[in-house]
Amino acid sequence: MTADRVDLSAARFEPLSIIDLIRFGASRFAEAGLTFGHSYDNGLDEATQLVLHAVSMPHDLSPVYGASKVTSDEKARVLELFERRINDRVPVAYLTGEAWFAGLSFSSDPRALVPRSPIAELIEAGFEPWLGGREVRRALDLCTGSGCIAIAMGHYNPDWEVTGADIDADALSLAAENRERLEAGNVQLRRSDLFQGLEGEVYDLIVTNPPYVTHEETDALPPEYAHEPELGLRAGDDGLDLALRIMRDAPRHLSEDGLLVCEVGEAEHALVRLLPELPLAWVEFKVGQMGIFVAERADLLEHHERIRALADARA
Repeated sequence: MTADRVDLSAARFEPLSIIDLIRFGASRFAEAGLTFGHSYDNGLDEATQLVLHAVSMPHDLSPVYGASKVTSDEKARVLELFERRINDRVPVAYLTGEAWFAGLSFSSDPRALVPRSPIAELIEAGFEPWLGGREVRRALDLCTGSGCIAIAMGHYNPDWEVTGADIDADALSLAAENRERLEAGNVQLRRSDLFQGLEGEVYDLIVTNPPYVTHEETDALPPEYAHEPELGLRAGDDGLDLALRIMRDAPRHLSEDGLLVCEVGEAEHALVRLLPELPLAWVEFKVGQMGIFVAERADLLEHHERIRALADARA
């Protein structure tokens, strides 16, 4: 939160259009030095979403409506959202209550991280070429949070039986709302501390976006991230406390040809240093490599002793 709060209520500019407000918001965001990264990476896109939300228009409104004039009440609602974004550093998704992931609209609030994983691109691509055409009947989204990964997998693969698991009851309550919102009848939700509540369950595909931010990085995060649950971010001195436990235990929950897809972000470098002999396939996305690996069950088993030693040392 900034020391000197901004008051935009006295802003004078008439007549006023949607595009005028978007431009005004983007300029104020730049002046305030906001940090972007919760679904949007720039102030113009954030201002656009806030304006469209305030005037009750769809997020993908055609630019031809940009010249449409807004009412005084609409202007007041927009400026109030701008002030909250600037003064309190609230992420846009929490202000609008909505985040888009894999082409789907999810409810978003501080019960879980704002959906933003590049795993969305993998889901839309059917996890190819990594699956190589192998059959998936059961899939698990571990550390499901808002449920975005599990629900998106279920949406695009209606013949899959998908489970979303998380340790946090608040996050699971949001995931349940999103499951209902998107009518994901093939998705079930389980409360579990990683695999502890999933004993005996076996999946063909395990996808996980666990916490992977180091203590040092978490302590230095910009104010926007303080609105998100720290439980979904902090993961030890090198960001691998949870990822190593997942890699250790995943083989017991994977079918013979099963795959593990795991996001570790910047902790990728630490993981490669710890396990240089483990053949991990690092996914290249449209924007480049994003710290997400694919591991075969057989490879995790072959290197299990070393992975177990590293994971157990974190206990």
